[in-house]
Amino acid sequence: MSASGESPTSMSVAVVEARQPFPRHRRSAGRARAALRQQLVEWKVDVDGEPAETAVLLLSELVSNAVEHGRVSPGREIGTQFALYDSTLRVEVAAANNDLPKPRPAGIDDEDGRGLALVIALADRWGTCPRRNGIGKARFGRSSNSPARAATEARRRFCGESRSRREWAHS
Repeated sequence: MSASGESPTSMSVAVVEARQPFPRHRRSAGRARAALRQQLVEWKVDVDGEPAETAVLLLSELVSNAVEHGRVSPGREIGTQFALYDSTLRVEVAAANNDLPKPRPAGIDDEDGRGLALVIALADRWGTCPRRNGIGKARFGRSSNSPARAATEARRRFCGESRSRREWAHS
């Protein structure tokens, strides 16, 4: 029990979040990186630290994938969400595509096909969950100083607690 009378497992994790939509356009990955860096400055996070650099790269890959494979009608946008909880940065990208990501081999001369491999290699945790209020899915990647932190909180906050929803998460 803590001094407040709560057990350590019942205490909530402080979370700050920001959301920003981007058009389905090849320039959106760069704009999303800039938006995340600006948000990190506002949150007073070292933008040159490893968790921040990793989160920026994860976001770039996830946005690029959504631009390439997302089904976004004219006038609709790709959603991004950035979150900071404890020492963990989480980036999430949502688009209207229900297909689950699948690693695929990329040849030496192939120009694409390595994004998911990068996400798997860089993220402390990554996964896919159904969008809360719409068609498609959200993909997320997490970067932290401690890979085991707040996995349950992340699932609750970003994928909802409903038992009828399925989360396809990988660690």
